[in-house]
Amino acid sequence: MFGNLGTPEILIIALVVLVLFGAKRIPEFMHGLGKGVREFRKAARDIQEEIEKPDEQKKIETK
Repeated sequence: MFGNLGTPEILIIALVVLVLFGAKRIPEFMHGLGKGVREFRKAARDIQEEIEKPDEQKKIETK
């Protein structure tokens, strides 16, 4: 997932994020990020259902 990043690099990045944003802002940021990911997955699922819907109707019509 992180490519060539090892544990020390990830810890340094986490420390920099903590220093830049502060401990109060990180939970707010993660909450917003989680909400965005949930909305993205829902939209992707809705699109997938719309794509599969005509296929299901064709199967019903051929029976």
